[in-house]
Amino acid sequence: MIKRTAIRGPVITFQADPFSTDPMSALRYEADGLIVIEDGRIVAFDAWEILAGTLSEDTEVTHYPDMLISAGMIDTHIHYPQLPMVASYGEQLLEWLNRYVFPVEARYADIGFARSVARSFLSELMRVGTTTAAVFCTVHPQSVDAFFEESERLGTCMIAGKVLMDRNAPDNLRDTAQQGYDESSTLIDRWHNKGRQLYAITPRFAPTSTERQLELAGSLLKTRDDLFMHTHLLENRAEIEWVRELFPARSSYLDVYDHAGLLRPRAILAHAVHADEQDFQRCHDTGCMIAHCPGSNQFLGSGSFPLFNALKADRRVRVGVGSDIGAGPALSLLQVLSDGYKVAQGLGTSLHPAQALWLATAGGAEALGLEDRIGSIRSGMHADLCIFDPAATPLGRIRSQTAESLSDLLFALVMLGDDRSIAATWVNGRCVHRRDASPSV
Repeated sequence: MIKRTAIRGPVITFQADPFSTDPMSALRYEADGLIVIEDGRIVAFDAWEILAGTLSEDTEVTHYPDMLISAGMIDTHIHYPQLPMVASYGEQLLEWLNRYVFPVEARYADIGFARSVARSFLSELMRVGTTTAAVFCTVHPQSVDAFFEESERLGTCMIAGKVLMDRNAPDNLRDTAQQGYDESSTLIDRWHNKGRQLYAITPRFAPTSTERQLELAGSLLKTRDDLFMHTHLLENRAEIEWVRELFPARSSYLDVYDHAGLLRPRAILAHAVHADEQDFQRCHDTGCMIAHCPGSNQFLGSGSFPLFNALKADRRVRVGVGSDIGAGPALSLLQVLSDGYKVAQGLGTSLHPAQALWLATAGGAEALGLEDRIGSIRSGMHADLCIFDPAATPLGRIRSQTAESLSDLLFALVMLGDDRSIAATWVNGRCVHRRDASPSV
């Protein structure tokens, strides 16, 4: 007989899209909820008083009475190899890549080093409440193996892939168009849909791939309907000018990828800071998504992504949020959402806390096409959960005591929260991180 476990406490999850309706009405809140878990999945969720009588005597109930239980957060753009050089000073995108990123990525030819960083990286994700991420590896196939090995051990749902880069990079970080195709194909066979692991074909960005490499990436993408594609787009003005020089026959940066057959659902385009109306329309038409990375964009001085323009109802684009470590200086998506609020304010728009949390949970899952398995709390979903503690810090405790509503409390959590605000993280029905002592049972 499969043993059931359960989690009790205040629960928040989304039952609608807060960008399409009143934000707080999109949110379901159970002041005393119960989530019943069996074999890694949620089998029931409702108020404690409704479900308590259905529990068998041997059901272990973990109680978080003073917390907020949420679906685990989803980071739609991040680089695990860049963890060792996060918060490196003083450059914009292209100079920063050459000075900091490429030297550290060369170290991932050593699978021992890759395994060590993969363990640290995934441990950090659990500590900040991120249970799924779309992850760049390096050009080395062993960097992918190291990452997926650790993710499989933890039971996390992760999206990752080998970087494709056959020009405009150091010799020790380049592949060839055919080598990139062959190595990616082997990795897809080895890892895609193995347990909860998912593969993304990963051209770094247009300047580091020849047209031939992008075309082969598009051909590989067509071999399976459920593969992901992950790259960068329109991040920095100097980068955009470089793309114009390298691809003079293409009408736009986005058209470079479109021409290669890379735009479709489950295609992740990071940044898109300088996207125009034609770009947004094409993203809408093809069903690809944009990973909004406000912390990274501010850190590198790239600009401000117009989130609410991307989400216009008449040609809405799928959008998630990304920390973009290591240009992003924080792994915590709460800190990323705080940055997102400030960026939106600077553009004359207000990001409601329910909208922010939706982008990091149910909205991110929907953007990735994974809303049938992660991002919300309901029967049938994987039990990937984040336990928020709005009063984790002295300032958070003071602010929580003066919160006048759930909306007010959530806004304080988004603005003041960080890794300390994660009391626990559950993956596939198992607690994989506890901030302090074990929670009361």
